[in-house]
Amino acid sequence: MLADRYDLPLSTTSAAARDAYVRGCELALTFYPGAIEAFDRAIAIDPGFALAHAGKAQILLREGNVPAARAALASARDVAAGLPAREASHIAFLEMVFAGKTEAAIAALHEHLATWPRDAVVLSTAANPNGLIGASGRIGQKHAIALLMDGLAPKYGDDPWFLAHHAMALSEDGQLAAARPKIERAVAMKSDNAHGAHGFAHVCYESGEPDTARAYLSAWLPAYPRDGFFHGHLSWHFTLIDLQAGRWDDALQRYRDAIALDRHSGGPQQRVSDGAAFLWRSELAGHPRDAAAWGALHAYAKDALPQPGNGLYDLHVILAMAVMGDEAALDARLRRTEALASEGRYPSGSYLPALARGVVAFERADFSGAIDALAPLAGQNERIGGSRAQHDLIEFTLLKAYLEAGRPEEARRLLAARRPGASGVPVKRITAIH
Repeated sequence: MLADRYDLPLSTTSAAARDAYVRGCELALTFYPGAIEAFDRAIAIDPGFALAHAGKAQILLREGNVPAARAALASARDVAAGLPAREASHIAFLEMVFAGKTEAAIAALHEHLATWPRDAVVLSTAANPNGLIGASGRIGQKHAIALLMDGLAPKYGDDPWFLAHHAMALSEDGQLAAARPKIERAVAMKSDNAHGAHGFAHVCYESGEPDTARAYLSAWLPAYPRDGFFHGHLSWHFTLIDLQAGRWDDALQRYRDAIALDRHSGGPQQRVSDGAAFLWRSELAGHPRDAAAWGALHAYAKDALPQPGNGLYDLHVILAMAVMGDEAALDARLRRTEALASEGRYPSGSYLPALARGVVAFERADFSGAIDALAPLAGQNERIGGSRAQHDLIEFTLLKAYLEAGRPEEARRLLAARRPGASGVPVKRITAIH
């Protein structure tokens, strides 16, 4: 029987379809362009190859093409009769993910991986801070991802894709000494892996090594295709380095070249979060507001992400609405989010609505109100999903609110409690309290 690169049997009898599927999975897992085309080749050769349809569905969902993603998954379901247990379980798991059944999907994930631990495509949905577990709203989810990867490590050995994700999970869990050799090994073994570059940037950020990250990304990013899904996001990582170093012109040029809406390579959620995060953090650092950029982002977010559902991305939509003073849309979105939370249908529960009230108060220059909303949420940022680097937007906003409200001692305490080793704090007037 034919098998994939992780030695899992495949139901197709066509070697050509298998090869196209394996290529599609490699491109999907490493975030290189061409995965959909590879899956389409596999489907053209073997229309009954359910996993090829399912792989295509995952990429379409990542890109924000939800109708096409659902159609591709339906095609997988249509040809799923009589599949071997592993492939049937793989597709059933994805159906739970697509349906938003988070708790059931997490349970199914663990059950599936207990039997087929080397199903990397299933694992990929949960092995990163923005994945299934990361977006669950749970406290302790970063440690849970690290434990998941620890448990699977013996099954993957020296696989560079796994090493990169394991390193990222350990870094997010504060285990930097354990993360460093894994990420260095991963990028040395396989350079054409955007998740490897991403993990390296995160380990450097958490270790306070911006110059190391700059040197690596300066060499790596030019060789990565401009239409690679992570090109925009890795460019955003570069702007964090620029802002910390006070290189505003470089940061702005990088934003215009790779993060602005008409230049970003990612899907709608990443375009909104990277763009809004850059603009907001720039202002925290003391740089001027770009009203036109905020206006374009606001219009795009309302159209592309009209309904709440994911804490990290919803926060950035709310930032755009607050900056543009769209009170009607802001009020409607918050009321909808609060209703979902009260019904137990919003992953982070009441956390996002409370956080939103804080950033809205900050934007209105009600710094005491921002502090009242944001300070009690300290220690809960992981409920929103995303990385520690992304969470710093929240911490820096609270820090700036303390400074603007004339409360330097509380600002000092917040800085003192900051996780050790993390990169600097590009917030205007921060030097006044050091």
